Amino acid sequence: MSAVTDISPAEPAGQLHRTIDWRGAFWVASGVPPLVLFSIGGIAGTTGNIAFLIWTLSILMGFIQSFTYAEIAGLFPNKSGGASVYGATAWLRYSKFVAPLSVWCNWFAWTPVLSLGCTIAAAYILNALAPIPGFTETSPEVLQYLAANVGTSAADAVAAVTAAGTPGIRTWTLYSHTLGPVGFSLNATFWIGALLMLMTFAIQHRGILGTASVQKIVGMLVIIPLLIVGVVPIITGQINWDNYSPLVPLAAAYAPEPGSWNTAGWTLALGGMFIAAWSTYGFETAVCYTREFKNPATDTFKAIFYSGLLCMLLYILVPFTFQGVLGINGMLATPIVDGSGVADAMANMVGGGGLVKTLLVMLMILALLLAIMTAMAGSSRTLYQGSVDGWLPKYLSHVNEHGAPTRAMWTDLIFNLFLLAIAATDATSFFFILAVANCGYIIFNFLNLNAGWIHRIDNGHIKRPWKAPTWLLGLGTIFAFVNAAFMGAGAKVWNPMALWAGLFTVALIIPVFCYRHYVQDGGKFPAHMLDDLGMHEADLRKRKAGILPYATLILGLAVVLIANWFFVL
Repeated sequence: MSAVTDISPAEPAGQLHRTIDWRGAFWVASGVPPLVLFSIGGIAGTTGNIAFLIWTLSILMGFIQSFTYAEIAGLFPNKSGGASVYGATAWLRYSKFVAPLSVWCNWFAWTPVLSLGCTIAAAYILNALAPIPGFTETSPEVLQYLAANVGTSAADAVAAVTAAGTPGIRTWTLYSHTLGPVGFSLNATFWIGALLMLMTFAIQHRGILGTASVQKIVGMLVIIPLLIVGVVPIITGQINWDNYSPLVPLAAAYAPEPGSWNTAGWTLALGGMFIAAWSTYGFETAVCYTREFKNPATDTFKAIFYSGLLCMLLYILVPFTFQGVLGINGMLATPIVDGSGVADAMANMVGGGGLVKTLLVMLMILALLLAIMTAMAGSSRTLYQGSVDGWLPKYLSHVNEHGAPTRAMWTDLIFNLFLLAIAATDATSFFFILAVANCGYIIFNFLNLNAGWIHRIDNGHIKRPWKAPTWLLGLGTIFAFVNAAFMGAGAKVWNPMALWAGLFTVALIIPVFCYRHYVQDGGKFPAHMLDDLGMHEADLRKRKAGILPYATLILGLAVVLIANWFFVL
């Protein structure tokens, strides 16, 4: 297979443009490290002192898995959309309906970054512009209230005075209602988040080259402070080593009492590994831009490898430092759990005053916008390539004059406005969306880690620009089943309905795919879909792997169901 070594003066109309090298993809993927801010408090709240270990193990697993993705991405220099698209072609020989699951699950796993990130960013903005006042039992306002309301408890007085002093915008909503296990609200958080989302869309509209240029600047503004926060407390001796022991999970979620390694403790630990995967595995998005690389043969591996090294550093360092400084009680504080108080904590950790705190709040907003831009860039290209290859409706394959897949981006935007209304309601709704999205992400990883060895069997004759060591490919396959256990056991930690809601969302691809394949395409795939493999649709009847892929699916489902039955709180 010959590599594309340079860009042409003008790309054909209606196609993505080859305008970046691995450095551009690295900076686009630099929005992944700030994802630690989404769930650093939630994981500490459910796992306790082992939280730093959860993050470390999770990012190490993600780094090992990335070598499988780097290999299969090299097989497709002319496709965008990431590992999900590359892995889907491996499963296509064995089932038309399993293959599109890879694309669908990756998309609905990544796209909620837009809504969840905007929720936290909006909370920062509201805290800066309309803060909720903080009162204690000795505050003059509270003492005055107690004097005027004899017999009232101090706690009730603090609550009453706080409610009276809270700006009206913090409780205002245009409309709110319940929706199954969650609620939705068109409150101030929703409207601020929607504005941030539109700003992100405007940047993405310029194409991948413009996006990479913006993210390089923002990425440096965000990554450097994260490194400072991770290193300074260690140098200044702020780490309390007692905060890492005893090395046991909590007795119950969001309660500081240590538990033991019993069934409930293991369930909480697996719940932490489950939700951490959504953040730590995310740097695989660096291979979403293969079709836009100047030289995909060399850029693909470099992009995911160096992105992985950056993520390993920050995902190990930042949670370790946070836990060492704050301790379990500090990590369980509501502003840390919901993400809105992370900037305050960071300012205290580096010994900063009001100005430093303000700067860190601004940087945290930039960090979240960075993650949002990464998510929109990756997830929209997954929709785009899924449409080009015949998995998703045709309208998603449109790009503008800058090579940006704008219809896919609009689809992302509209879908996330709906999710934003849910996530803006409360922390329960926020983590429900996160858990459901991660069910899709675990399924995507399961299918694609197994796609590595399937491609080796069925397409072993095709030259690979970079080939993973066989032992790493095998270890990634083992991790596919370990991830399935995380999902079966851990999703319930975040919401009793999360696993089943996730599986229902996965199943929605079936009618979508049937409409595209049988109604729009008359039961045939686009002729170009298999060009990179030198194949035609008739070649799909050759199944060298035999029954192994089917046995893999059955075993994976069994692992999920058994883990869900065995691990209980």
